[in-house]
Amino acid sequence: MNTPILEKVLRALRREIRKWKVPAVGVIADNAADRPFETLVSTILSLRTKDAVTEQASRRLLAAAPTPASIAALTPGRIEKLIYPVGFYRTKARNLRETCRILLSRYGGRVPRSIDELLLLPGVGRKTANLVVTVGYGDYGICVDTHVHRISNLWGYVKTDSPEETEFALRRKLPRKHWKTYNDLLVTFGQNLCVPVSPWCSRCPVERYCGKVGLRRHR
Repeated sequence: MNTPILEKVLRALRREIRKWKVPAVGVIADNAADRPFETLVSTILSLRTKDAVTEQASRRLLAAAPTPASIAALTPGRIEKLIYPVGFYRTKARNLRETCRILLSRYGGRVPRSIDELLLLPGVGRKTANLVVTVGYGDYGICVDTHVHRISNLWGYVKTDSPEETEFALRRKLPRKHWKTYNDLLVTFGQNLCVPVSPWCSRCPVERYCGKVGLRRHR
């Protein structure tokens, strides 16, 4: 898939995803009092966790403790109870508490705006850092989760072995105007139609453009 074809695909997906719910992190961010902070919290909770669970856990935690200071003041056990049953909830509880302490001690309670600084926070990888930059701050970044990595390779737009490789391949190839929205489009598409196991190719509005690279089974 070349870039002119990708432009057609992304236009079609923007129309298609209107029928589906946006990812949980976007839902939390759109109603946030502190958009960068709440994006950071919900993204940390979202790792290895279904969207519905992420949204509910984020709402419980942020209702009880809406600021870095209030989360830092909670015990790990209290945070665990608020975020359960997200995946790895005990580890995430510790990371969230320590992250909030760092935000208070180093950044005056604000979430840093650069990817390099975000990567120094406990539990924050490149996906989370890029999502905070794009969704939280509206800056340019490319967030790559499993859906973005998988679908970009399925289409044949990139040929990579890991999400991190996909991010840097997209930074070289993807037009900058799409950087902020590429993740939301492909995550929504990947959760609802181009699912990981047996995607719905027969229903797909962009099937004719898809390289189906490595695809073994579809419906």
